[in-house]
Amino acid sequence: MQTGARLTAERERLKRALLCALTLPALAATACERAHPPDTSPGVSRDLARWRAEAVHDLRYDVALTIPSTRDSAITGRVAVRFRLDGASVVPPLDFVDAQTRVQSATWNGEEVPWEGVNDHLAVHPENVVPGDAELVIEFIAGDQSLNRQSDFLYTLFVPDRARTVLPVFDQPDLKAAWTLTLNVPLDWTAVANGAVEVEDVASGVRRYRFAETKPLSTYLFAFAAGRFMVEEAERHGRTMRMFHRETDTTKLARNLGGIFDLHASALAWLEAYTGIPYPFDKFDFVLVPSFQYGGMEHPGAILYRAERLLLDETATQNDSLGQASLIAHETAHMWFGDLVTMAWFDDVWTKEVFANFMAAKIVNPSFPEVDHELRFLLAHYPAAYAVDRTAGTHPIRQPLDNLREAGTLYGAIIYQKAPVVMRHLERRVGAEAFRAGLREYLRAFAFRNATWPNLIAILDARTEEDLAAWSRVWVEEGGRPEVRTAVHAGSDGRVASLQLEQEDPAGRRRVWPQELGVLLGSRDGNETVTADLSAPSVAVEQAQGRAAPEFVLPNGDGLGYGRFVLDSASRAFLLEHLLDVEPPLVRGAAWLTLWDAMLYGEVAPVALLDLMLRALPAEPVELNTQRILGYLRETWWRYLTPEQRKEEHGRVEETLWTSVGAAGSTSLKSAYFSAYRDIATSPQALERLERVWRRTERIHDLPLSEQDRSNLAQALAVREVPNASEILVAQHEAITNPDRKARFAFVMPALSADSAVRDSFFHSLREPANREREPWVLEGLSYLHHPLRAEQSRQYILPALEMLEEIQRTGDIFFPLGWLEATLGGHNTPEAAELVRGFLEGRQEYPTRLRNKVLQAADGVWRGAEVASP
Repeated sequence: MQTGARLTAERERLKRALLCALTLPALAATACERAHPPDTSPGVSRDLARWRAEAVHDLRYDVALTIPSTRDSAITGRVAVRFRLDGASVVPPLDFVDAQTRVQSATWNGEEVPWEGVNDHLAVHPENVVPGDAELVIEFIAGDQSLNRQSDFLYTLFVPDRARTVLPVFDQPDLKAAWTLTLNVPLDWTAVANGAVEVEDVASGVRRYRFAETKPLSTYLFAFAAGRFMVEEAERHGRTMRMFHRETDTTKLARNLGGIFDLHASALAWLEAYTGIPYPFDKFDFVLVPSFQYGGMEHPGAILYRAERLLLDETATQNDSLGQASLIAHETAHMWFGDLVTMAWFDDVWTKEVFANFMAAKIVNPSFPEVDHELRFLLAHYPAAYAVDRTAGTHPIRQPLDNLREAGTLYGAIIYQKAPVVMRHLERRVGAEAFRAGLREYLRAFAFRNATWPNLIAILDARTEEDLAAWSRVWVEEGGRPEVRTAVHAGSDGRVASLQLEQEDPAGRRRVWPQELGVLLGSRDGNETVTADLSAPSVAVEQAQGRAAPEFVLPNGDGLGYGRFVLDSASRAFLLEHLLDVEPPLVRGAAWLTLWDAMLYGEVAPVALLDLMLRALPAEPVELNTQRILGYLRETWWRYLTPEQRKEEHGRVEETLWTSVGAAGSTSLKSAYFSAYRDIATSPQALERLERVWRRTERIHDLPLSEQDRSNLAQALAVREVPNASEILVAQHEAITNPDRKARFAFVMPALSADSAVRDSFFHSLREPANREREPWVLEGLSYLHHPLRAEQSRQYILPALEMLEEIQRTGDIFFPLGWLEATLGGHNTPEAAELVRGFLEGRQEYPTRLRNKVLQAADGVWRGAEVASP
């Protein structure tokens, strides 16, 4: 800031301090509190947020930005912040990173005022501050951190607290504001934002867009994108939608376009009917961003998607198609859950995500009548949730949060996958109609405002006799999952004399997770399901008495129960031998999850599970289950088998997968099998076959390979260091026509090099934040760097990668820290790698808790693999 402004600010500070010191004791606390906000430490503290929420009302932002044609040139801006100030004697500080170097001027109600940068905040100091309507105007240079600038396009991504890295705002979710935006962009660029375009004109060599004022939005939902985008437009049910994209493959675009618009339209119609509230915003556009950091981001009027998730290849699997539909439904559901009603603080960020996923599961069903959606829900949510809940790094769904700078660490599978399971349990306890009525009341009561999880629980509690607060304490406010065991006793008549369910708390705290279980009593002759209310440590299942003695008992036979279900030895042995004969497919899916847990806890040998997989794959008729088995096969192969076991089994595994490619009855299933074959292949014969497929001298019947498929194949061959690997990579790079995909492939190529010095340079380049901007590219490169075939050489990167983690969290987006860890540790299963991670944690007892948890989550497979797969 200017020297004169700094001196004036210092005089004001001393004046206020003297006032506070001389004020009568009865008035001192109030006077000093009004003069000094409670906390202007880095980030946005809870105390500062509360203080500002009491002082600032009727908030509006008018933002203007000028974006130069060259990436290296600064973006300049002006923001007018208009609000009513209530009861404060100082101007509440704005949030703006590096304010001291980026702010150019500040005016308060038309008068230039002194200002100063305080940590991540901008404080202005008028001589007199009078409550009432006010306008604060800041001219500034925008920060680049969350603008995602490329040479010919950019897009904002401000969740959870990144708006302050770009422009001066009150960056907290409970200060919603109406936004207007003016963008000056290069002539050949187009732009999209939350509001509709009011003015588009050309003057002085730039294109100017003026966007209409929005409905009230939190800062993390304010968004725009600009650049060389193409625009597709469609009308569905009287609503015009536009899709902005950069796809150059017109065939791929045509194949997907109608379905993308249809899926959005059906999701909107379903949500309007379910909530009883029309789409709450003024227009509906969405942007497909190549290599976007997330699957999608729910900015109203300008949803951002990862292009690859929506523009599917011909070889897309059933899971890919379901994923496309689920992603669209998820982001559309956010228009009501998260955008219309927003959490008051990011400790409740899970509430918007749980409803988006919970509703998406309902929305997608009608579009895929051929799919077993109960099985789909099980396989889409439980494996990922269990993968966290079984680790020492698990955590509650709802977590305390003192400062928004840590909000990004709250995200993960517990929010996205476990929470929808828990919400389903809640819906069952309350009743589907009462639950829906409660949600409608919640949305109406807090429309365009902010709400908390207790607000919703209070509404639902009034509609049931259940003690939902007590239920919420164990399922939502605490982490972990129960261990459930069965004890069945048969009488001399061959019928069940008693069936007991025992629930244990793995943490030793004697907690009880109340839930209703569909306990399956199974045999080769058929299955029976009985219901048990698991609301105590030990429960007798009276419905089971007198029924035929089962050959196996599966406590989560209906696919709804959540926990570690420990099979008795007879049930475990039966399923390992006869799972192929078990019906229906949902029971097989639940059994696979249970057996996987059993393998991870040492109750089933990895080779025994591998044997079951190889017998099951040719016989499994349901693709959802096939995809789950193939996922487990990959992980078992690389992490839980010893090198000797892989050498012994590779012929049988490769033959099973290749035979299944030929026998598969659909392109989707062929693609799933071929991907698994590509990922597992190690024998010379298999690698020669893959190279022939890449070179097009061998073709797979009814499986056309897309440009991306061929890129994946070239990379798989390179990491296995086949002869001419370098030539294959260069040829594939030259063959890629889309500039965004071409740039990504070039970025990853050094990580695939057979030259260890080139791989070293790639890793060390990632120390520079500028080289980590395209996060999906980085994670792809890291995964190849740490491929299991190169684990011995890449182990040297583990400790440096861990040492970078705190910086990764500060500079990266919300999913990047865990992605960084998983890409780093995913290829390792040796005692040496396990000890590196243990040593890192043991030497840092004061390490941030949430980052420690992410290390524990990512390292769990390393530790388990080191125990069972060491030579």
